Amino acid sequence: MKKKRNERGGDAENSYLCVAADVKLGRDVKLSKFVNLYGCEIGDETKIGAFVEVQKNARIGRRCKISSHTFICEGVTIEDNVFIGHGVTFINDTYPRATSAGGALQTEADWRVEPTVVKSGASVGSGATILSKLTIGKNAIVGAGSTVTKDVPENAIIAGSPAKILRYLAGDNRTETTVNSAGE
Repeated sequence: MKKKRNERGGDAENSYLCVAADVKLGRDVKLSKFVNLYGCEIGDETKIGAFVEVQKNARIGRRCKISSHTFICEGVTIEDNVFIGHGVTFINDTYPRATSAGGALQTEADWRVEPTVVKSGASVGSGATILSKLTIGKNAIVGAGSTVTKDVPENAIIAGSPAKILRYLAGDNRTETTVNSAGE
């Protein structure tokens, strides 16, 4: 029995995927159903959960795990070996508006993408919101439900809204070093 094919040439069982022709998928990428990808790049062996959207000009590195219900907008770069929890939202505009000063609906010409970078080995907990124009450092951990409003140092563990540094990971990335209540 011949399998039914969809418009991208895949099995009918993958018809719940929306993967545009301009998406660059690495080797052995795993996509759950109800994924929306367009104009982005996904590295080798990365796993994308259900109900995830990755917009154009976003890049996800190798061996990442992007959990369900996450939104990765244009201008976001996620390096290798990064964990993104469920329902994480990235933002790429500090002052979003629906209309221009003249009252017309905004177009791409009315704003500029503000980039965000998540460095290799970092983990972002479920429900976090990551504002634009910032970097989450290598091996940093962002607590669930946090609102990240400024750069996160390498190996820092942060949480809260706005997120503050709680402590740092020591050299093996598993031993923690505490900081004082001022975040120092």
